[in-house]
Amino acid sequence: MTPMLKFADLPLAVSLGDPAGIGPEIALKAWRARESLGLPPFFLVGAGGVMKDIARKAGETPIAILSSPAEVGVFFRKALPILDLGVSCRTDFGAPSLEGARAAFLSLERACDLTLRGEASALVTNPVSKAMLRRAGFRYRGQTEYLSARTKRRAVMMLAAPGLRVALVSTHLPLRDAPKYLTVARVSDTGETVAAALREDFGIAEPRLAVAALNPHAGEEGRLGREEIEIIAPAIENLRARGVKASGPHPADALFHKDMRRRYDAALCMYHDQALIPLKMLGREEGVNISLGLPIVRTSPDHGTAFDIAGEGKADPSSLAAALKMAHRIAARRGEREGRGGRGARR
Repeated sequence: MTPMLKFADLPLAVSLGDPAGIGPEIALKAWRARESLGLPPFFLVGAGGVMKDIARKAGETPIAILSSPAEVGVFFRKALPILDLGVSCRTDFGAPSLEGARAAFLSLERACDLTLRGEASALVTNPVSKAMLRRAGFRYRGQTEYLSARTKRRAVMMLAAPGLRVALVSTHLPLRDAPKYLTVARVSDTGETVAAALREDFGIAEPRLAVAALNPHAGEEGRLGREEIEIIAPAIENLRARGVKASGPHPADALFHKDMRRRYDAALCMYHDQALIPLKMLGREEGVNISLGLPIVRTSPDHGTAFDIAGEGKADPSSLAAALKMAHRIAARRGEREGRGGRGARR
């Protein structure tokens, strides 16, 4: 009889990403460096033929085709475990295709299924081409939005690197639309989700949240915009009333220097680039994207498909390695907090 595994001992499910990008390469490199990086067991949900081809080009990396995630423990020390999707697609590095986009979506869908069923402790997603996915019929703005739809929960995007965590109220919107998206409720609810995740997933007993302003100089008392007065400041008051240590609105140009970063555990930002520019400047190699508020753990590397270097052996697996380790830590903390024993406890 196979012994029941503790939730935190289940492997991580890693999606393929766009096969024309660097996702398959960084998965291979991460597996090869598994011992030196201290990585938890994981398996790639991908096209076996593609991975065999890439493995040969990457120096004969051994791979093992699984029949189920339960076999990861048997193979992980000897070979990169692959759960084959049963589809074929070309490996034309740097040349994204509809065929590859469909494989990327199928991989994401299958990896999500396995994580929701408790056959994997967490989901780690490799980068995709949103433009190519849309052409292939994908109707979501990104993988985060897809996971929100699958779980019927609003996901909050947080990115973390050593010394900085940033969370976003609005995500993949044109800049002109971001201010229209902001409401007191959205800012309040996003901040509350972030604070809860900092407590429950990161072990910070009393998290401090610094809320960014939208306008230059925090609006200068309404002279440069009224969002701070009418939306952000009331949302901060709501958060404080809910027991969250929230401060602001802080001018964004002063929020990210090293002295200020010591004063908060996460910065709540109003739009995409307000958060991602400082994060990528300070910790691109180790940046991790985390989806908060979902019933499953999901992380991803904080970079794109890098079609320009795909297949050249130049891709750095550091961000994927950081995403794997963070997913494992969060899953272990959730499993311990919720008292999850074997696989069945997660259903």
